[in-house]
Amino acid sequence: MQKQKKWIPRLLIGVTVAFLALFLVVPLVFVLVQAFSAGLGVYLESITDTYALQALVLTMITVLVAVAVNTIFGLFAAWSLTRYRFFGRRILNTFIDLPLSVSPVIAGLIFILTFGRSSPIYPLLTEAGIRVVYAIPGILLATIFVTFPYISREIIPILEARGTDEEEAAALMGAGGRTIFRRITFPHIKWALLYGVVLCAARALGEFGAVSVLSGRLRGRTLTLPLYIESLYQEYSYAPAFAVSSILVVIAIIILVVRAVIEYKGDKRGDI
Repeated sequence: MQKQKKWIPRLLIGVTVAFLALFLVVPLVFVLVQAFSAGLGVYLESITDTYALQALVLTMITVLVAVAVNTIFGLFAAWSLTRYRFFGRRILNTFIDLPLSVSPVIAGLIFILTFGRSSPIYPLLTEAGIRVVYAIPGILLATIFVTFPYISREIIPILEARGTDEEEAAALMGAGGRTIFRRITFPHIKWALLYGVVLCAARALGEFGAVSVLSGRLRGRTLTLPLYIESLYQEYSYAPAFAVSSILVVIAIIILVVRAVIEYKGDKRGDI
């Protein structure tokens, strides 16, 4: 029995390590190796290409906008769902998870039906000079849609676990809403909020399906990094495709490190 108990954790750890090595580490190493396969000159030329830099800028703008919007939404949604009781609360709580169950491609098609030429509001958007489909606003909307559950879902459990006793006591002592949030609520949720921001940024960075449908794939205008990489690969420009992919790999590693630090600090404080 003792021998069996010793072998079980070793087997589980071995399978886990082998799985991660096969499906995570090896592909990442392969991307980096292929990125430099044509030489350092080709690598530098590929990542400094005008279209690559434009795709990088658009990707970063998209990530920043998605994180900013979803941070505001996440705080509002978490506060509403944990501090108030109202009709439709459970329905709202369910709808927050909708992007996690809907295919990103379907989400892109939904936005095309909502804002495209067949939409009843399309003439109004045209008159106002607003273009959503096959333009940057569509990319932003699609990315916000697929990422908006991440921050709220990190904050809601913390607020539910903490309860309202401290906030109610502060209110009875005359503290205002801003003071209560700044001095009592926010210190409890800050690590969960940062963790959610990291997850949201990582998801927005690699979004492909919904953005692919809405972008129109206009090089230099509506191509994010994942779409630009796919475009290069389809053109058989393998070395440039892997070179640009290495940018996403490096950013992903940085995000993983930041996530690990936030998770460690949050676990120490009991806030994650």
